[in-house]
Amino acid sequence: MAKLWFKFQRCFRYFRRKPVRFFTLLALYLTAGSLVFLHSGFVGQPAVPQSQASPPAGSPAEGAELPFLGDLHLGRSFRDTGEASSIARRYGPSFKGKETSERAKLGDYGGAWSRALKGRVVREKEKEKEEERAKYIGCYLDDTQSRALRGVSFFDYKKMTVFRCQDNCAERGYLYAGLEFGAECYCGHKIQAANVSEAECDMDCKGERGSVCGGVNRLSVYRLQLAQESARRYGSAVFRGCFRRPNNLSLALPVTAAMPNMSVDKCVDLCTEKEYPLAALAGTACHCGFPTTRFPLHDREDEQLCAQKCSAEEFESCGTPSYFIVYQTQVQDNRCMDRRFLPAKSKKLIALASFPGAGNTWARHLIELATGFYTGSYYFDGSLYNKGFKGERDHWRSGRTICIKTHESGQKEIEAFDAAILLIRNPYKALMAEFNRKYGGHIGFAAHAHWKGKEWPEFVRNYAPWWATHTLDWLKFGKTVLVVHFEDLKQDLFAQLGRMVSLLGVAVREDRLLCVESQKDGNFKRSGLRKLEYDPYTAEMRRTIAAYIRMVDTALRSRNLTGVPDAYGPR
Repeated sequence: MAKLWFKFQRCFRYFRRKPVRFFTLLALYLTAGSLVFLHSGFVGQPAVPQSQASPPAGSPAEGAELPFLGDLHLGRSFRDTGEASSIARRYGPSFKGKETSERAKLGDYGGAWSRALKGRVVREKEKEKEEERAKYIGCYLDDTQSRALRGVSFFDYKKMTVFRCQDNCAERGYLYAGLEFGAECYCGHKIQAANVSEAECDMDCKGERGSVCGGVNRLSVYRLQLAQESARRYGSAVFRGCFRRPNNLSLALPVTAAMPNMSVDKCVDLCTEKEYPLAALAGTACHCGFPTTRFPLHDREDEQLCAQKCSAEEFESCGTPSYFIVYQTQVQDNRCMDRRFLPAKSKKLIALASFPGAGNTWARHLIELATGFYTGSYYFDGSLYNKGFKGERDHWRSGRTICIKTHESGQKEIEAFDAAILLIRNPYKALMAEFNRKYGGHIGFAAHAHWKGKEWPEFVRNYAPWWATHTLDWLKFGKTVLVVHFEDLKQDLFAQLGRMVSLLGVAVREDRLLCVESQKDGNFKRSGLRKLEYDPYTAEMRRTIAAYIRMVDTALRSRNLTGVPDAYGPR
């Protein structure tokens, strides 16, 4: 024993004097061990015959919750595919206790090799699913003035994938999905453009490297195999109301078809096929067209005037030759969808100023559609840029954007602008909207715990005074200020948006403003304030906010402006 200890001490002193050799030997030892481990993983386990494909006792049942298998960035769990579940049963998860013997029978490939194998199987299955739901048909020319696919569209400059575009178009019942510029998705019922060389669709999807998502003015188009005719029923169309027959019918609604067996389905389907956003039912005639100054859809009539039953439907009205029932189809009105930067640097900086939560992003969407020019921002919000607000990346003084979003309210910041559109919203709604944005994102919602916890009272205490001082500062220090109430913009978009565009110094056709009315929601519309089980405002909060409302109302009236809307509550 003494000799063994003496030899150990000599060895230790030797490696202490020559550490390089020690670490070299250690590295060789670890490398050899790793090679032995990998070798046993590949060839040391028995193959599983086909007869053993069914899960053994103690393994998860079909459809059961599988243990965590690592973040594979696949976008779907293994439960989505039967084959992936089978692979997970055969090669994953680590069984314990009584299941050890079963694990030895099945084989455990373990570690990175197991994850890579599962990942490949799932990716292959995903690809098969995409091929089942959609067939690639080619690369097509696209034009901002005359789109190849004229249904709905949406953009995501960070996370766009082929499957996501197909899924969105299929959900809405479209027959085609097209991807462009790596990040833009367009839907439609027919392709109205020429086919071009495959080499011209050369841009990777922003959210899916290795997959092609069109190119510059080039569209990678898929036909959606699962978009059945039944999915295109008029349930996806929007009822617009009853309207008087326009004076010059052939100019107002250029497509007309006689339908003795009239139904809402038939007329909506006809106008959708003809790529028109409006379907007008007139007894036994169906008319298709766009909203124009000849048929603006502003003066709705009593629906009883259109209450003639459809000949092919028992419970639906199909209008009369004098009063039309109008539906808005799935076809997107592309007359206002083209946008670009200003052709020459603007000499005036115009602010789109608002308190947070007052609808600034929605107003930007409307202004971009109405003018055809991008809006800018005093800040940078990557999520807004990714959704299509391309002016978000420009410096706010670049002069390339039509106006600049800002929530600032200091004198120095306000005086940096030559003019401003001041957007004001009911403080009760604005505070809740901003609280939702702060804790749930642009179109999300704050959790119930945030409303019930200390966050909400603290938020109201800090933000409610800002709602008042923001408006008061802009009225005091702004050079030229156009006040627009959010509620008025929602109720009378055509007139209020016309006022805003006039201040921006852009000549806009009325037909373009009518187009904006049919595309007014955009990608950042929160689906109404989520109904809470209780009123989040205490009596003390309401007394405080009511005092701020009176301050703002007095300031507006002192400048011969319209006071705050009555909906803001008692003053």
